[in-house]
Amino acid sequence: MDYVIKLDNVSVSYLKNRSGVHSVKDFILKASFISPFQKNRVLHNVDLVIQKGDSLGILGPNGSGKSTLLRTIAGIIKPEMGSLEVKVPISPLLTLGAGIELELSGYENMRIALALSGNYHKSTRVEMIEKVTDFAELTKEQLKMPAKMYSTGMLARLAFSSVMTSQPELLMIDEVLAVGDKGFQKKCMNRIHEIIEKGATLLFISHSPNEVKEICKRGICLKDGKKIFDGSSENAANVYNGLF
Repeated sequence: MDYVIKLDNVSVSYLKNRSGVHSVKDFILKASFISPFQKNRVLHNVDLVIQKGDSLGILGPNGSGKSTLLRTIAGIIKPEMGSLEVKVPISPLLTLGAGIELELSGYENMRIALALSGNYHKSTRVEMIEKVTDFAELTKEQLKMPAKMYSTGMLARLAFSSVMTSQPELLMIDEVLAVGDKGFQKKCMNRIHEIIEKGATLLFISHSPNEVKEICKRGICLKDGKKIFDGSSENAANVYNGLF
């Protein structure tokens, strides 16, 4: 089976501000004596191959590098070392409200999201808007409002619905499923299963081992930026629980 994602010895670092350098003045006065930044390694030599149709759960304590891993795969962060190959288009849900313009209405945000995903065509745009609206369960009055007036639950509905109504090749979800009421969470779970059954690849971050076991067949566990386990989602959940 062909792989859709391959990471080979990937490492990612951030530059962290040193204590004592907080302004341009500090930089000018102190830069000749100390470096203003220090390197903070977040991911350490990660190897990972993801096949087409994989459903991969990513577990780990806070600060273990889970979100950094997804952002690196999505192309938001450039690896410091190693190589990364992604062969398919990505449909990411990385943070609540990501990609949503708060000054625009719900309808306007829908159109932008559908256009960016390639699902906003003249012949089908009315049908697609109706599908997103039905899935989101937001009223016409709410969808005419600026998104800045939405609650976190409404933002989650808008963001999820704009992605979930299509059939993505690679779906990436980072924790945002935790937002929203139980009914909408169940609806999203059912839709994720449908997307996977139709051959999509899923990368799913959660702090709930039960969610990972329910949705994913495979799981990895990260600790301190290193991959410490790669196997079945059930065994990954056991490794994760053992860290606490």
